[in-house]
Amino acid sequence: MLKSCEDVTSTRKRLTIEIPSEATESAIKKALLDLQHKTRMPGFRPGKAPFVMIEKRFGKEVEAEVLDKLVPDYFLQAVKEAGVIPVSRPEMDGTLDFRRNEPLSMTVTLDVRPVVEELVYEGIAVNDIPVEITEEEVQTVISNLIEDKATYEPVEDEVSEGDLVTVDYTEKVDEAVAKDVVFKVGEGPFPREFYNAFIGKKKDEECSAEVSFPQDSKTPFAGKETRFELKIKEIKRRCLPVLDDEFAKDLGLEDLKSLTDKVRENMTALKIRETDMLKHKEILGKLIETHDFDVPESLLNSQLEAMVRNRADNDERPDEALSAELRPDAERRVRASVLLEIIGEKEGVAVSEEEMKSEILALAGRFYVSPENVVKYYTARDGSLAGLRNSVFERKVMDLLLSKATLQKGGQ
Repeated sequence: MLKSCEDVTSTRKRLTIEIPSEATESAIKKALLDLQHKTRMPGFRPGKAPFVMIEKRFGKEVEAEVLDKLVPDYFLQAVKEAGVIPVSRPEMDGTLDFRRNEPLSMTVTLDVRPVVEELVYEGIAVNDIPVEITEEEVQTVISNLIEDKATYEPVEDEVSEGDLVTVDYTEKVDEAVAKDVVFKVGEGPFPREFYNAFIGKKKDEECSAEVSFPQDSKTPFAGKETRFELKIKEIKRRCLPVLDDEFAKDLGLEDLKSLTDKVRENMTALKIRETDMLKHKEILGKLIETHDFDVPESLLNSQLEAMVRNRADNDERPDEALSAELRPDAERRVRASVLLEIIGEKEGVAVSEEEMKSEILALAGRFYVSPENVVKYYTARDGSLAGLRNSVFERKVMDLLLSKATLQKGGQ
């Protein structure tokens, strides 16, 4: 039971907890009796060994097991009685001094979630962002689809820029010989004069190229001036599909109109998501500005460590310098997380197993991996799917806040 709750800071508490001797003795005796019924001891029938012998042999082990169960149970009960929500592991002050038939007292210190006074989150003014899809944008997406479906087909024409040519060559300085090498004319690590040798040539024709390779060339010929003798064996040219009903059917749609409608629908959904994210950001910013509270040090440190780790790969500055720079943003993120958690709890927001499955499937589709690999990634990173579940939870809370916001036209 809770004996006292002291304020170390507004977000750090010291709890003194007492476990009555009756509770420990009852649990110890029950465990020993269970062992008595199960234990075989020399000279006694199964389950008939004297209780004092069982206690002498197993007493210390049973005491430890009982404390391992009772201490967490009474801690959770004390936390409930204190009306606080832990956000860090409890730190024991000193060690447990357990004596039979005496109350067990312990003192723990822990960070708790801050109390946010006068929480207001309805009717937040946010700029309405109109969603408009132009015909030009739709046609750009369709053009990209056509580009993605382009193929390279053999031609008998002369080589031109962008063609794929298959060649055999002999390099004269090192006498390097290569067969069936494919080059895209005008692209790649070879200098321009190498590709110029192909322009205007046809299949089965031979040509030569005098080439000077720079010192930093990403080829085996870096820094050399050499000559290539080449024979063109095949020419392929990029062919774009015709934009018609058949093209739409290849994409799984009924006709060209259906394709255009689907592109517009997808673009509208994407822009709505993008504008909602901007609105979410604006709402969250205003929430943080209008609610001042202390941030638990453990949450801030955890957030800061994660941000420093993410930045360290691309920033050679010491961790201390990165921490100093990132600390304001880390504190802002913790404030946002605390606010969303409190609002979500107040509004009864929860994440169902079906929503978790849908999120995993969506992530798998977005990153072209299996759902199993998504689960493995988050489990390896966080130790569980709690981080992913929290992301879904926060998104649902943000959607709820947006539904309660006041939209302003034209930024008014």
